[in-house]
Amino acid sequence: MSLQLYGHPFSSYTQKVLIALYENATPFQFRMLGPDTPDNAAEWLRRWPLRRFPLLVDDGRSVVESSIIIEYLQQRHAGPVRLLPDAPEAALEVRFLDRFFDLHVMSPVQHAVGGALSGDDGKAGDALASAVERLELAYAWLEEQLAGRQWAAGAAFSLADCAAAPALFYADWTHRIAAHHRVLCEYRARLLARPSFARAVAEARPYRPLFPLGAPDRD
Repeated sequence: MSLQLYGHPFSSYTQKVLIALYENATPFQFRMLGPDTPDNAAEWLRRWPLRRFPLLVDDGRSVVESSIIIEYLQQRHAGPVRLLPDAPEAALEVRFLDRFFDLHVMSPVQHAVGGALSGDDGKAGDALASAVERLELAYAWLEEQLAGRQWAAGAAFSLADCAAAPALFYADWTHRIAAHHRVLCEYRARLLARPSFARAVAEARPYRPLFPLGAPDRD
């Protein structure tokens, strides 16, 4: 099998790529990164010493960064679901929203998680407070942006939704999306019901105790 994906099921950016693979039923081999798979970790670090995952290997070629991996898959292993539209303006909108979810939703979550993992209560509290402030801004913007849309960029499921699904999943765990953000709550529910993401969520379920802020009993 030519495609191999190195990552962890509980990783948001691994899930982002898994969604793309599952959307098109693209054959691949998953290379788990963890304490029980040292050989996988050694190969991953040999190929990408910057210690970030996921990493895609395609017939010996290494591809990194989740958004780039998804675009690469469309170029080299295209399936029936086009995650990036051909029209330049539409593609620009999808890429912008992809960056929004990574930078303005997932990044604050990672900041809060990093604070919780520091072991310093003061740092943890400050990190969470900063994340809450940033997430509230993102939630409010998305509530208006997503109005009247089935998916992030319109009628078609795209790269932006691959980014949104894990980002909003963990963001809601970090700082609950308020009920008055009805559009955003309904969008998150549609993402959870999407078979590709539902599969990724199910595969990550055994690792929920790893979430340092405490995984809620939902989703």
